[in-house]
Amino acid sequence: MDAAWHVYILQCADGSLYTGVARDLQRRLRQHNGSLAGGPRYTRGRRPVQLVWSAVEPDRGAAQRREAIIKNLSRAEKLRLLRA
Repeated sequence: MDAAWHVYILQCADGSLYTGVARDLQRRLRQHNGSLAGGPRYTRGRRPVQLVWSAVEPDRGAAQRREAIIKNLSRAEKLRLLRA
């Protein structure tokens, strides 16, 4: 059986929000912050980043669907999600 997938939102040093999915969330955070190779280009120039929200999904497909929904939200809607 596959491990669970995480959907997450990061707040970057410039205040922007980044949404992604990962199987190993702690490893992915280290990549985003540059302590491991493989972080996305978007966060490379906006470090440090901080995890502000995450949720667990049962599989990659569900995680990616939820990621797409979140990415389509406005910034105000994403901030409301963070407060909920």
